[in-house]
Amino acid sequence: MRRRIIVTVSVVVAAALSLGAVLWFGIVPHWRPALENGERYGIDVSAHQDEIDWDAVAGDGIQFAYIKASEGQGWVDEWFDENWAGAARAGLDRGAYHFFTLCAPGEAQAENFLAVAPPDDNALPPVIDLELTGNCSDRPPADRVAAEVDAFVQLVERAWARDLLFYVRPDWDDVYPVRDGLDRRLWDYRFFRRPTDERWHVWQVNTFARVDGIDGPVDLDIMRNVE
Repeated sequence: MRRRIIVTVSVVVAAALSLGAVLWFGIVPHWRPALENGERYGIDVSAHQDEIDWDAVAGDGIQFAYIKASEGQGWVDEWFDENWAGAARAGLDRGAYHFFTLCAPGEAQAENFLAVAPPDDNALPPVIDLELTGNCSDRPPADRVAAEVDAFVQLVERAWARDLLFYVRPDWDDVYPVRDGLDRRLWDYRFFRRPTDERWHVWQVNTFARVDGIDGPVDLDIMRNVE
């Protein structure tokens, strides 16, 4: 009897794992939530995606792309220029983003970003990417971080003459609160769940999506029109 129970439990567990694998690898990467009025699909990419076939991306229902330009005070994404030009040739709207590091002054980071992505009236609003994952090991006091972020924002917004879009991951906000009182639009990370914050302009739906023209997973986003 005991052996039969063990066998039964093993079969059930194996079946559950198999079903989970089918859902995760077969359905999740290809799932796209239905669009509501004024919404469209997009992606965000960096050198991690390597070479991209932008015509194939556009043919897969993707209408915009946010492209990593820079990180910190000296790092530049090696694929930025090619991705920037490729997205435009394929007819996608495009925007540039900067990964903000805790290990460099905000002003120097702004200068780095602007050297790579100078003001472009035809581009989407520039983005500051705030997250601890992949950041340096320094954890300065919150008031110092807030001042450096503000220095970055002021310089970039002055140059672009437009408000920045804020991408704020929960790990950053837990240590360096930004969202409370923020008077800027958000690029909200919500895995499969629609944003509840009315300030959202872009919603990062899935970080494991599959899109034609890209080898491997990519971040899937939805943008909505805002006043």
